[in-house]
Amino acid sequence: MSQSKVSMSKVAGASFIGALIEWYDFFLYGTASAIVFNKLFFPNFDPLVGTIASFATFGAGFIARPVGGIIFGHYGDRIGRKAILILTLLMMGGSTFLIGLLPTYNSIGLWAPVLLVALRLFQGIGLGGEYGGAALLTIEHAPRRKRGFWGGLVQAATSGGLLLATIVFSLVSLLPEAAFLSWGWRLPFLISFVLLGVGTFIRLKVNETPAFEKVKETGTEAKFPVLELFRSYPRSVLLTIGARLGESVTANITNAFAISYLTTRLGLPKQDALNGILLAAAVAMVLSPFFGSLSDRVGRRPVYLGGALFLVLFTVPYFLLLNAGSMGLIWLALVLGYVGSTVMLSVQSVYFTEMFGVRVRYSGLSIVYQLSSVMGGFTPLIATYLLTAGSGSPWLVAGFSILTCVISFVSVLLTKETFRADIAEDEEAGGDMRGAGVSPERLRAGIESKL
Repeated sequence: MSQSKVSMSKVAGASFIGALIEWYDFFLYGTASAIVFNKLFFPNFDPLVGTIASFATFGAGFIARPVGGIIFGHYGDRIGRKAILILTLLMMGGSTFLIGLLPTYNSIGLWAPVLLVALRLFQGIGLGGEYGGAALLTIEHAPRRKRGFWGGLVQAATSGGLLLATIVFSLVSLLPEAAFLSWGWRLPFLISFVLLGVGTFIRLKVNETPAFEKVKETGTEAKFPVLELFRSYPRSVLLTIGARLGESVTANITNAFAISYLTTRLGLPKQDALNGILLAAAVAMVLSPFFGSLSDRVGRRPVYLGGALFLVLFTVPYFLLLNAGSMGLIWLALVLGYVGSTVMLSVQSVYFTEMFGVRVRYSGLSIVYQLSSVMGGFTPLIATYLLTAGSGSPWLVAGFSILTCVISFVSVLLTKETFRADIAEDEEAGGDMRGAGVSPERLRAGIESKL
């Protein structure tokens, strides 16, 4: 029934390392968008307009993510989780490495931002297929009573990627300004090539998941997983998209937008802003498995609802603390704000996994996550616009954040508890009825009694 501790450690390690590398690649771009891309790829713009243009390229990667979710979700449900995960890792790592080699606007003019956007799109397509596969590789191997813990451990890779990207960027930021703008900013992107080799090697050592192997053995793969997903699970798709919205928006407010806000609006040195994000990511990385484990005991819904409610209540204090003028209070705001979104993130993959049957699960997890990411990707751009519209006041941004968290809270209230469900069984007959530990037999009996 369950994997040995050694086996689970190996599986979770492969998922975590690969996801860590891909999130490093993705967050690295967000940090660079806030600090350097506006100067090197959009130098002829007013600083604020340059920042908006830079964040627009940041958002472009999020537009591409649903495309990647559809493409790789289809093949992940058709041919397996492992093969797709290796391909997505190669796409992400290769795109990030090439960004480090790009000539700037002063060298090739408009082609510089065009190529930057193109590589960002490839990044987004790769990450669109990464999330679902990395989560399923671990969760479909995990014993039922510890799915939340192991899923939370893999989710910690998101904070780990932010942590690693911020550390590396903080180090190169210590260079003299001229050296940093000339070649220093490239180093974090070029390092991705080494990480890519490590991640690929580790993932090649992991077996396919038992749940999908069962589908392959019986020849019951979905012919068109995406179509079957929307036919069997329309309610689950809509509610999970809504459930993720608040986390997606607030996470991007508390990292990419926060860096820009602190450095351009409040005049904080970029190193101080990066150190605050560094601390927030480190705390969140440690807490993610804890919240995942908590959901194994009390259920996914209470944990998720608690995270959404906290963010609704904390958003106004968050901006008050950022504007307090004290470095300690600013860091406290960054940590608490990011931890709030991490509460939801830590149970997200296992919660969403349990809402879909095996045959369409890769597609379901990938598509709902990436569709809701589009709003999150444009959050720094939207927030910068709202900040301008509010004459520098952050309260329009706060209202935007609160609204998305309320949507997430209501969406989760409308879902069913799932932490006792047997995800190894294919429950396509039940469709949106799956959850709350209902067995396939009871689902079939319930359906037949209504016919």
